[in-house]
Amino acid sequence: METRIAVIAIIVEDRSRSEELNQILHMYGEYIVGRMGVPYREKGISVISVILDAPQEKISALSGKLGMLKGVSSKTVYSRLPERSRN
Repeated sequence: METRIAVIAIIVEDRSRSEELNQILHMYGEYIVGRMGVPYREKGISVISVILDAPQEKISALSGKLGMLKGVSSKTVYSRLPERSRN
């Protein structure tokens, strides 16, 4: 299976969406290489970065689901490396 490396940057402005966000991320857990979340209490937001090694269609599907959550903003950045087979 051909995969790509990507990072999804997520800003959670509505913390009541955290459970729904975590459920979505859990659905794609097999593709998540790492995840870091930082609460920015002074601004009342959380910033999360998720590193993926996944097929293009899985990254796009996850990104699309995140984009539909109100109070959550996300952007996806892809590695310039060519697609590669997943071990």
